[in-house]
Amino acid sequence: MSHALKPLTLVNHLTGTLLSPDIIMDLKVVGSGPPVLLLHGAEGSEANHELVDVLALDHTVYVPTHPGFGLSPMPTWFRSVEDLAYTYLNLLDQFDLRDVHLVGLQFGAWVGAELAIRDSSRLGRLTLVNPVGIKVGAPTEREILDVFATARDLVDAARFAASDKNPFRDLKSADPEDVLLLARNEEALATYAWEPYMHNPRLKHWLSRISIPCTVVRGEQDGIVGPDYAQAFADYIPRSSFELVADAGHCAQIDRPIDIAELIRG
Repeated sequence: MSHALKPLTLVNHLTGTLLSPDIIMDLKVVGSGPPVLLLHGAEGSEANHELVDVLALDHTVYVPTHPGFGLSPMPTWFRSVEDLAYTYLNLLDQFDLRDVHLVGLQFGAWVGAELAIRDSSRLGRLTLVNPVGIKVGAPTEREILDVFATARDLVDAARFAASDKNPFRDLKSADPEDVLLLARNEEALATYAWEPYMHNPRLKHWLSRISIPCTVVRGEQDGIVGPDYAQAFADYIPRSSFELVADAGHCAQIDRPIDIAELIRG
């Protein structure tokens, strides 16, 4: 099935191939076996290298960086998560990928859900790790920590169960380029998720369109969203199961990469 976006320009770190001239995307493809499309969260794609290494043992893992994050420039007309969803639908078409296991991590889980409600014909399974993207409580109830207005040390404590797992814990001595990429990631996140904050008011009403098996994962020590949020997300998806991972925060794939990889592979 074809979609409306123009062809993508994909920069594959392994081959250096430029496929076509419109949207430019930093893309890594590693491993061999059944395809996994891994959509990163606010941490960016590089921070998930341990998870990617394990998955690549028996899967071909497609690891894009969202436009606006990392080294992927953002088109001037991109404004919403919907733009990312259609971008990845085009990527699936362009590579002619089938029976794909789509894995979304936090903000990337929101992107993955938006993709799946539009067209899951190329997907075989969906895994959403500590997803955001819906509003399940009262209009005045704060369900998702305001990462833009909260002190960084408090945000980091909410994201990681163990402080030594935080790849951004020592910014004062970090490489300036890494700090710049982190700032760029946060700017892109604000573009996509500032208003309404971290959700699409209509998404929960369309999650019933996801007909493929789905696993929703919550890190037990996730401090970014409320304790019942991930279960509520799963409840909107017909063929979903729920998994709780101990000793894991919001970025559960960084705290417990092998446990998350086993859930995906299983």
